[in-house]
Amino acid sequence: MPGRVITVNRRAHTGWMERLYVPAIVKGLWVTSRHFFHNLRGFMSGKRTAFVVQYPEERVDYPDAFRGMPVLVQLANGEPKCVACGLCEFACPTDCITIVPGELSDSGIERFPEAFDIDMSRCMFCGLCEEACPEEAIVMSREVELATFDRGSMTFHKKELLVPEALLRRRLEFIRREYDRDHGVPARSSSETPS
Repeated sequence: MPGRVITVNRRAHTGWMERLYVPAIVKGLWVTSRHFFHNLRGFMSGKRTAFVVQYPEERVDYPDAFRGMPVLVQLANGEPKCVACGLCEFACPTDCITIVPGELSDSGIERFPEAFDIDMSRCMFCGLCEEACPEEAIVMSREVELATFDRGSMTFHKKELLVPEALLRRRLEFIRREYDRDHGVPARSSSETPS
């Protein structure tokens, strides 16, 4: 919602000075120079204002809801938390996720991803893969600096996507609060509770 409503009188006659836009140009120069000298004074005194960030030495702390590139959650044993259900692959509107499922015979988990690839040149960071995952195995990270010289290196494979769960704790806690989850299990509503 705007701070104030400005009513424009289109029938008013403007003078020759206003038609030259000189007052508007002077006002714009005044606002620009005021910000410039305010920032220059802060830079010279060493007391920079809060919105000035000396990138790349200083980094911005993104809010919890920020969505960077999707990554896979890595368990303590080094394996991905993913069970290769394919829900993230189906939920992706740009079809940038490719999963090749494999089966395990001697483990409690029946399936695992043999290959898990994400083409970041097509990903639009929408977060639908994160919402579709029932295991909290794929989450949106804070990584946004994805610059390469060729398109082929924008395809990230399973080894490159694995991030330890401890490094993703802040995002996982946000997901659980946002979707009312308790470690991947949806909370029961009051109508579903047994009596």
